[in-house]
Amino acid sequence: MKRGISALLLAHQDDTNRKLTIEEEEAKRIAEMGKPILGVHPKLEVIIEESYEFKSTVDKLIKKTNLALVVGTHSWRDQFMEAITVSAGDEEDEDTGEERLPSCFDYVMHFLTVFWKVLFACVPPTEYCNGWACFVTSILIIGILTAVIGDLASHFGCTIGLKDSVTAVVFVALGTSVPDTFASKVAATQDYYADASIGNVTGSNAVNVFLGIGLAWSVAAIYWAYQGKEFHVEAGTLAFSVTLFTIFAFVSVSILLYRRRPHIGGELGG
Repeated sequence: MKRGISALLLAHQDDTNRKLTIEEEEAKRIAEMGKPILGVHPKLEVIIEESYEFKSTVDKLIKKTNLALVVGTHSWRDQFMEAITVSAGDEEDEDTGEERLPSCFDYVMHFLTVFWKVLFACVPPTEYCNGWACFVTSILIIGILTAVIGDLASHFGCTIGLKDSVTAVVFVALGTSVPDTFASKVAATQDYYADASIGNVTGSNAVNVFLGIGLAWSVAAIYWAYQGKEFHVEAGTLAFSVTLFTIFAFVSVSILLYRRRPHIGGELGG
């Protein structure tokens, strides 16, 4: 049709005496059919009933996804109850489809980690102060634990005769990077392009360098400048650390590029 239905209807309102063509008659008939018409039953009653089976399915899906991390907790009671309760994880029994009971390994791991569970349960729930109380307290606890781990690693290296540089690279760096390793693994599995995995690694190192070192050194420089003295930091083993980092970074990038070959099919992600 050369003209739209709306244009034809407006033209017919101005010239009602003119005889309509076949195309115009067809367009008018289609327009009349599209108008809303009140049927035999003018009222409709909608009853919404809760489906317990569907609710249980949705709850299981939330537990299996990252939404469980976003939901957070509502009270300290829930956190401490979860901390002292032996959990079998989110996996289900393949035969019955129900939640499986804790195994012997679950009880052993709970016994080994119950101290840390109770400690982290002291963090305020995410409901308080829109999550800011939880965020600030978590940062403080992480800072305290990092300082304790650093001192323990230094004393351990002094006991067995290792230099601080070797202890920092082997024990401290490895221990603090294990959580990032698991987070990157999960991101690489779930993300199709693995952008989150690479972003987690680079972002973590950027925060360590610019915020972890930069903030501490800035506070120290401001303090000693206020005292009228200079704040000087010796390079020490910086050349060794940078060289080691460069070598491992080159090896990692080379492995990623080699994995992209068609006969390997090892593209990161997905």
